[in-house]
Amino acid sequence: MSQEQPNNPLHGITLEQVVTRLVEHYGWEALAEQININCFKKDPSVKSSLKFLRKTPWARDKVEALYVSTFAPQG
Repeated sequence: MSQEQPNNPLHGITLEQVVTRLVEHYGWEALAEQININCFKKDPSVKSSLKFLRKTPWARDKVEALYVSTFAPQG
C-alpha cells in the first residue's frame, strides 16, 4: 500500500488536512459558495464536514478538486 504516487497531488494528505486548509484559506462562507453543500453552510465544523465527506463520494471529489486547483503547484 505504500506505493509512490508522484502524479497524485493529494498523496500523503488526509481529508482532515484538506478541509482544514480550505477553511483557513477561504473561510466557511466562501467555501460554501465554492462548493454548495450544507455541511459548509449550516453550523459548519471540520468534524461534521469530515463525517459527511467520508460517506458522500461526489462531495469529497469536489472538495479534493478545489484543494488541488487552489494549492497544487502549477507547472
